[in-house]
Amino acid sequence: MSKITAGITGIQGYLPEYVLTNEELSTIVDTNDEWITTRTGIKERRIMKNGASSDMAVGAVEGLLEKTGTAPEDVDLVILATVTPDYPFPSTANVLCDKLGMKNAWGFDLIAACSGFIYGLSTGAQFIETGKYKKVVVVGVDKMSSIIDYEDRTTCVIFGDGAGAVMLEPNEEGLGVQDFILRSDGAGRNYLLQPGGGSLNPASAETVEKKMHFVKQEGKQVFKFAVTNMAEVSAEIMEKNNLTSDDVDWLVPHQANLRIIDATANRMGLPKEKVMINIEKYGNTTAGTLPLCLWDYEKQLKKGDSLILSAFGGGFTWGAVYLKWAYNS
Repeated sequence: MSKITAGITGIQGYLPEYVLTNEELSTIVDTNDEWITTRTGIKERRIMKNGASSDMAVGAVEGLLEKTGTAPEDVDLVILATVTPDYPFPSTANVLCDKLGMKNAWGFDLIAACSGFIYGLSTGAQFIETGKYKKVVVVGVDKMSSIIDYEDRTTCVIFGDGAGAVMLEPNEEGLGVQDFILRSDGAGRNYLLQPGGGSLNPASAETVEKKMHFVKQEGKQVFKFAVTNMAEVSAEIMEKNNLTSDDVDWLVPHQANLRIIDATANRMGLPKEKVMINIEKYGNTTAGTLPLCLWDYEKQLKKGDSLILSAFGGGFTWGAVYLKWAYNS
């Protein structure tokens, strides 16, 4: 009997209609297009004016079910990566299942910031590989605009809203998730976090006044850690699996900063034409960046292509997934 691996059999994204350009941002906060573009590579981002993370997830998963010909009741498990859930509880995964009629699925939210999707993908793959489940949906979604201070130019220029989802199903052709390396370091919480709203600093007039419910970031420290760790873990997974740069068809990097993406590609020895980049259109959608990249580039992917997915996020969290694409579009 062939070994069962978890193959991606479908990908779908969802983006809000409203486009917030650098030019418009410059009327809100002290910044300009040149400053943002040279430091991040971002030209615009999408903003969800009305609705919650679950609504974006519905848009992505509804399209995914239709694309893969999957009835909602046939989904076994939903793993939803987010740092902007609808509620502290219940989980947004449960809300999503209710909204789409996935009544036989159980689900949970996974918090790993920008690494959320690769954490979720690696977790979902295990449920497929055991033979326990046949259809696992992994979602990456964030409404970052709900926790961003638009008077803080160090954060508001970076983030956008969006969602992406993949279907994982058993594969016996040797395709799908091949390996993953995941890391975390809680000391990184001092450099990138949302300090208010949890049990440490429950919501109060004081936490609101001090803007503790917004993202706080020490950009230089985060950049330094991200450049080093995202590049190193990507090179490490290549070495672990005896891959050369010629063996890798695509790098799918977290879209946080164009300089971090370039550093990772250089460390892996990959030319730019093998790197998925859409940061200029969407900015950093946190858990949504990787599935949105796959969705944007889906038509260029061929069955059997070797992909390295790589991310770095607040916490700190980081990691890489090596997978072989399981279908032709």
